[in-house]
Amino acid sequence: MYVMNGIVYGGEPEKPIKAVKVRPLQDRILLVTFSTGETRLFDASILKGKIFEPLADEDIFKGAYIDFGVVAWKNGTIDCSPEFMYENSYEY
Repeated sequence: MYVMNGIVYGGEPEKPIKAVKVRPLQDRILLVTFSTGETRLFDASILKGKIFEPLADEDIFKGAYIDFGVVAWKNGTIDCSPEFMYENSYEY
């Protein structure tokens, strides 16, 4: 049992998922290793909106790196939460 924000929960709190390793592949696919120990494939073409438009440039896309557990590009001006990537990725 634990308390979070004044609410009592049964069980144990879930540990937040973090990205620990990233490798850009072809066709805007990322190979991401998560703090769960799993390595999964994430299709970055699902990232929509003006902020993600620079990822269409292959050189920018291939510059993916891990910044405090988050996959980021362009000195952190573009990033994507590890939870979103995990939920929208596939087993490798």
